Amino acid sequence: MTSVADQSWFQDAGLAEVFALLNADGGEVRVVGGAVRNSLMGEPVGDIDLATTLVPSEVTARAQAAGIKAVPTGIGHGTVTLVVKGQPFEVTTLRRDVTTDGRHAEVAFGTDWQEDAERRDFTINALYADASGEVIDLVGGLKDIENGTLRFIGDARQRIAEDYLRVLRFFRFFAWYGRGRPDAEGLRASAAARDELHRLSVERVWSETKKVLLAPDPGRALLWMRQAGVLTAILPETEKWGIDAIPGLIATEMALGWKPDPMLRLAAIVPTDAERLKAMAERLKLSRAEADFLQLFASAPAVKDDMSELALDRLIYRHGKAGILARLKLALANARVKAEQDTSAMATAARWLKLVERAKAFDKPTFPLSGADVIASGISPGPDVGRLLGELEDAWVQANFSFSREKLLTRLQDAVNRPA
Repeated sequence: MTSVADQSWFQDAGLAEVFALLNADGGEVRVVGGAVRNSLMGEPVGDIDLATTLVPSEVTARAQAAGIKAVPTGIGHGTVTLVVKGQPFEVTTLRRDVTTDGRHAEVAFGTDWQEDAERRDFTINALYADASGEVIDLVGGLKDIENGTLRFIGDARQRIAEDYLRVLRFFRFFAWYGRGRPDAEGLRASAAARDELHRLSVERVWSETKKVLLAPDPGRALLWMRQAGVLTAILPETEKWGIDAIPGLIATEMALGWKPDPMLRLAAIVPTDAERLKAMAERLKLSRAEADFLQLFASAPAVKDDMSELALDRLIYRHGKAGILARLKLALANARVKAEQDTSAMATAARWLKLVERAKAFDKPTFPLSGADVIASGISPGPDVGRLLGELEDAWVQANFSFSREKLLTRLQDAVNRPA
């Protein structure tokens, strides 16, 4: 018997309370989905979702009678969130799809666990755990976990036609949990549905794409997304640029202990074209921070591997760290790939690494003077204030930020006293 009873999350007192509440008087509830899957894969467990034979009104009534907060988070689809001891548990009534438009389904509630399992997307997401912790597998998910196979339940084309977001979820779950090649039927079905992806909201497209990019190693998933035409459908900017830089970037991240950064990985597969990246950010409705990062990346000035560290400091001061550091990291990853084939390139990689570390450590200094200092020196408010302040700041930057405030004030006074 496969069990999750020894898992710390399963032994939570709040979960035990939910089991006791919904398993009484003919009802039945089981944990379903990610918590069970991740436990069996040795992955961290986040949210704990449950499925029940009770309809939402009964779940709510029982919770209220027990003094448990019940929130109707998705009542139309049978979901009520119970908050026990401050922890939320999402409880959804067993259901089947009546109709679907490829994204949203009209559902009917039921009590058939097999029917509920078969309407889900992947076998590894349709595993249940009862109150004793025993794992119940109705669709072959345990074997697929053992083999590292991501497989649609039943007919892949039908599962995708029910919700085209499942195409992107197929590659996202493969990136995180799959081994070897993707399931052939799932890959064919995903390729066949690529022209339907425009029906999805751009927010969901970006959310799923970002989760792919956040995987420890999304390289194989991105490769198969490109092979299936899915990557071009959602990120046409990558069509000519390709994903060739990803393996080297992932290897560099792992070797140097960099935290996976989905935006840096995105930057690695798109062109350094500010206008195209602006249009992409608008199309996908990226956050302001994400869009700004892409602009900083695209507009970052060129850096050569033989640039001095002091010159790099000055460049970062003028243009900001984020875009330049992204360019440096990608240059380092590319140099490391070349060094694998050509030992003479190792010196180049070492220089890029030194610049990366310098950029990471750089803290932008604060220019010691202000416009008030210039006015106090006798200059009337107006254009001359900004001009003089700019000249002094330029001199300060060129001196590698070494001029003290006192020295700058002396230079300011000299400039004021200089004959016109």
